[in-house]
Amino acid sequence: MRSDFAAVDAIVSHYFDRGAQPAISYGVVSGGVLVHSAGFGARGDGRPAPDADTVFRIASMSKSFTASAVLLLRDEGRLALDDPAEKYVPELAGWPSVTPDSDRVTIRHLLTMTAGFPTDDPWGDRQQGLPLDAFGALLAGGVRFNWAPGTRFEYSNLGYAILGRIVAAAAQAEYAGFVATRLLAPLGMARTGYDAAGFDPGELATGYRRGPAGWAELPFDPYGAFAPMGGVFSSVSDLAQWVAGFAAAFPPGGGSDADGTHPLRRASRREMQQPQAVTGWRSPDRLPGGPPGSPAYYGFGLFVDEDPVLGRVVSHSGGYPGFGSNMRWHPATGLGVIALGNGTYAPMSVLAGLVLEALLPRPASYHVALSPADPDSPSAPSATPVPPAGAPWPETLAAASEVSRLLANWDDAAADALFSENVALDAPYQERRRALELIRQRIGDFRADDTRAPESDTPAHRRWWLTGPRGTVQAQILLNPERPPRVQSLALAVPPASDSVLATVLTDVVTWLNTGAAQWPGGMRVAPGTDEGLLRRRLLMAAAWAGTCRTGAYRAGDGAASVSVELAGEHATVVLSLLVNPGTGEIRQADVAL
Repeated sequence: MRSDFAAVDAIVSHYFDRGAQPAISYGVVSGGVLVHSAGFGARGDGRPAPDADTVFRIASMSKSFTASAVLLLRDEGRLALDDPAEKYVPELAGWPSVTPDSDRVTIRHLLTMTAGFPTDDPWGDRQQGLPLDAFGALLAGGVRFNWAPGTRFEYSNLGYAILGRIVAAAAQAEYAGFVATRLLAPLGMARTGYDAAGFDPGELATGYRRGPAGWAELPFDPYGAFAPMGGVFSSVSDLAQWVAGFAAAFPPGGGSDADGTHPLRRASRREMQQPQAVTGWRSPDRLPGGPPGSPAYYGFGLFVDEDPVLGRVVSHSGGYPGFGSNMRWHPATGLGVIALGNGTYAPMSVLAGLVLEALLPRPASYHVALSPADPDSPSAPSATPVPPAGAPWPETLAAASEVSRLLANWDDAAADALFSENVALDAPYQERRRALELIRQRIGDFRADDTRAPESDTPAHRRWWLTGPRGTVQAQILLNPERPPRVQSLALAVPPASDSVLATVLTDVVTWLNTGAAQWPGGMRVAPGTDEGLLRRRLLMAAAWAGTCRTGAYRAGDGAASVSVELAGEHATVVLSLLVNPGTGEIRQADVAL
């Protein structure tokens, strides 16, 4: 490991300059201690830069605390991982079996996200403060399933909220109190907890959402039933203790539980970091000629990546209104990285990955993609063709039809009836109406594209296309697990205006691809810290694969700084995703997917 951290400070500084969050606090763990930390930006309006003790909401990184609490109770004989969840949460006992031959939901299913629930990030994030009795009523009414329990991984916040009830029932104690007493206090994690009011306001980072007028401050949600999935607040200095504890569990036989320095056995900490369910998020390189793919898994409250060069890397991200976070470590060396940001769904996993890769020695042939996909980022493009999935629910088809009618003639009352409460909180209706106006301005009056079949990645998901005289854009929805389910997410691709900086950069990139020129054009600039050589090689590889191409349907984008568009080529269709500085035209990120 390098002793001089100036190089990684530069990586974080360049990443901060991209503007995805008002502030970043990051740290490096080695040998069981925090060996370096730094902060960039401001922890709040007019306040200083964050430091290692600044407290951020860490969102889904909280799941590792809940999983640790479950294993602590398992080790004490107060529950078994294969116990049915309804043994501790009686509201689940009335749920019918998903299929006549399927298992009941177990604690293990919930830990590994194989219970069969649909992905629920937008909805689940806004349930943070749900009262416990209201959550009980929700569970008693039943929920929708995408899959039979134990048959497939799908990321679920609901499952970890249920685990919180199981912890409370098995421990015969309030969930947050049990975690604080049995996990945080023994580790000396005094700047970690579940209530924003419990921290010095000067040490607490403010969460922000980027709106049309710039960064807007977001209030903190209260503690509630969904805290076990995303309610923890913590700091780089405290999380260094948490990361070090997991890294110290390796190698087996290399330490002892006898000294009592960690409340959870080393064997149990290793068990949390073992592959339990294949996630399918990491895959072979998107275009021929790249490095081999590697499997990715979920353990217990942690993701486990088997990198083809680095070996095992364990991590978990957090994404939430106002915050983004990531922790990751390399068990073979004990080296870890923590990155915390205070912008909505700030993509900290990309940053933490770049820092860890920079610190770990690697062969000269090691290839790093310019813009690795982030599973906690809503805007990350799909890396591979969607695998076969279950048929959409009837409610999903009905919701897609209702949304199509809403897009043709927006009405706030109709939107309220269709959407779960988080939709208007995530992006106010006024902003959504403005996006629709921009789409009409840029592609003309649109209708559903009958030439392209709608698609569903899961039963709760639907993707379809809207076409007008000047182009085609993608629309997609995701339903939540309530019964009956409601639309928790609506995403529309906004094309760039024809005279915009983004449109100019897109045209220049496609023109260059079609010329076949090996040299990077002098007129196309890349942002500082971006690997121009790697960018050029990947784009040229895409050009060779697809042949001469033209722009087609827009799959994602905000119309100003980001765009994801199909390039229809002579031999294949690829998807080009760009992120640019709308003021200077500098290319910040680029990626190509089949």
